[in-house]
Amino acid sequence: MTEISSMVISHKKAKIEEMESAWHGDLDGLLHNLYNHEYVYECVVLKTCNRVEIYVVSPKSSSVLFSFAKEMGASTHIIDFYGHDESLEHLLRLAGGLESMIVGEDQILGQIKDLYAYSKKAGTTGKILDTAFDKAIQVGKRIRNETRINKGSVSIGSAAVDLAEEILDGLTGKSVLVIGAGEIGVLVAKALAEKDIEAIYIANRTFKKAEEIAYELGGYAVRLNDVQTQLKSADVVISGTGAPHYILTREIVEKAMKDREKNRKLLLIDIANPRDIEESVAELDNVELCNIDNLRVISEKTLKMRKEEAKKAEAIIQEEIRLLNLQYKRQQADKIISDLYRQIYDVRIREREKAVNRLRAYHTIGKIETEVLDDLTHSIANKILAEPTKVLRQAAELGNDEFLDVVSRVFCLEKEKTKVEKIKPDCGNELNRISEKGNS
Repeated sequence: MTEISSMVISHKKAKIEEMESAWHGDLDGLLHNLYNHEYVYECVVLKTCNRVEIYVVSPKSSSVLFSFAKEMGASTHIIDFYGHDESLEHLLRLAGGLESMIVGEDQILGQIKDLYAYSKKAGTTGKILDTAFDKAIQVGKRIRNETRINKGSVSIGSAAVDLAEEILDGLTGKSVLVIGAGEIGVLVAKALAEKDIEAIYIANRTFKKAEEIAYELGGYAVRLNDVQTQLKSADVVISGTGAPHYILTREIVEKAMKDREKNRKLLLIDIANPRDIEESVAELDNVELCNIDNLRVISEKTLKMRKEEAKKAEAIIQEEIRLLNLQYKRQQADKIISDLYRQIYDVRIREREKAVNRLRAYHTIGKIETEVLDDLTHSIANKILAEPTKVLRQAAELGNDEFLDVVSRVFCLEKEKTKVEKIKPDCGNELNRISEKGNS
């Protein structure tokens, strides 16, 4: 059976700019460039911010992917090339969240679904990749249903949002100000965007960056100099800049509190290092301050829990890989059986016609005689094939690859095909080789 192979460029070996430089053109162009290759029968491309992965079904998998990597201009030191078994295990691990920067994150499963669906709609997949990706999506769901690998906050940014939600008994209808539009600030803003908040405000030293993030998330940009004004209406402030000094001093917060509704609480969460918020603001009435130390405990506990859950996910993956390989074996047996029936039925039709023509040379053959010959040859063919069919399916259940391969070769069923089926093996030579091996 022609098998799957893959090439993977991910955050494990490559920097963001290296991944970006390895990606040329749009997804549609890349897919069809691959699929138009003479020896690529099926292909799927996965592209996220942390990875570029290409899966192909090809009889010349290694050479196809090596040449494609060269064409992309990607350095081989950032690429992992996988054979069939490695590709399947990697794909299932990927869907289960075990290959992500944040173990157990859910986003990757949705990305796999979308990108596989795109390839399928483009007509570049077939039975082999359909089987693999359907299984990967099923396994991704199973892992998340049967383990707690995706539960809890694992980054300081998401932990800050979860903490705010816990302290305020939910964020519905709340106004949140995020100070800082760096990596952590963006993570916080994206986590907030998934909540049912009233409004999200982004403040940053570079106002243009604040505008870009605010536009992407449907929020509002705020100039850093206007933060004090914004404090008057905010319910939550999460600050994570790289500033070497306090962004919110006791004086700034105290002035803002005077202009707020009486007894309206303000939650401040400082996730910066060094700290953005002066510690003494916690002494002010109706102000609650949490800092990065509170959040780190949450994140570390969650990471530890996820690592334990990952062990359960690994066990699920090994079980599912065994089932997936069995599924492929059944498909292989079914293909051999189908080809065998087709071959024998072709012989049946030819020999029936010969018999009819020979009888017609002596006397007239009517409809009844023709039907009797048709039924006879049909019955003989089915009886001959019944036991081989049973044995082939048993071999598939037992995972007997060698037996399936031998049957395929003996009956010249295994053709090394291109998309126009150019190459056909020398059946006579193959039979001679097997015969010689048996006699040695």
